[in-house]
Amino acid sequence: MDFNQARYNMVEQQIRPWDVLDFDLLDVLGDVPREAFVLPEQQNVAYTDQALKLANGGMMLEPKIVARLIQALALNKGDKVLEVGTGSGYATAILAKLAGQVLSVDVDAEQQQRAQAALADLHLDNIQFQVADGLAGVDSGAPYSAIYVGGSVPVLPEALQQQLADGGSMVVIVGAEPVMRACLIRRQGNEFSTRVLFDTVVPALHSPATPAPSAFSF
Repeated sequence: MDFNQARYNMVEQQIRPWDVLDFDLLDVLGDVPREAFVLPEQQNVAYTDQALKLANGGMMLEPKIVARLIQALALNKGDKVLEVGTGSGYATAILAKLAGQVLSVDVDAEQQQRAQAALADLHLDNIQFQVADGLAGVDSGAPYSAIYVGGSVPVLPEALQQQLADGGSMVVIVGAEPVMRACLIRRQGNEFSTRVLFDTVVPALHSPATPAPSAFSF
């Protein structure tokens, strides 16, 4: 299989038509080898428009959803990013190529080690890893200029919102089937604004810190 051609097709046929138009992000998406982050038996579908299962039973989000979320953060090399849910490590790689620092946290140490192994070949030196329940907040690096949540949550994670730096942004998918909304949260001083980016349905991040669904409304 020609992975370079498959990667080009993914960018041009799936991602760009979905209003992902940031040139730097598109260049990164055309550069990161997604086939390195999937299970061996998934190599031939690494660039298809679908969520793929991880070794631990979790799911790797569709490329276009990852791209839309990351585009909304408008990252630059001065940004310190918290990624909640390392997962496959694919989004980690994209974040690291766009931002200055990335702290990636996951509750599953074994899955995070798999992600680290896949990322090693990219020789990125601006990623730190931590085994933690990211939805409860990660004090060690706070405040963060950007937070990326790599799965859905039933309600907005208040602990994460409070760890945003002034002027910072968070992307998170909130809700339960059949209605979930990808949201961009921005902080200005002690005020927070929410903008809905798109509707979707994606697998949930499971966490003891996740509040009850009734605690949030749009």
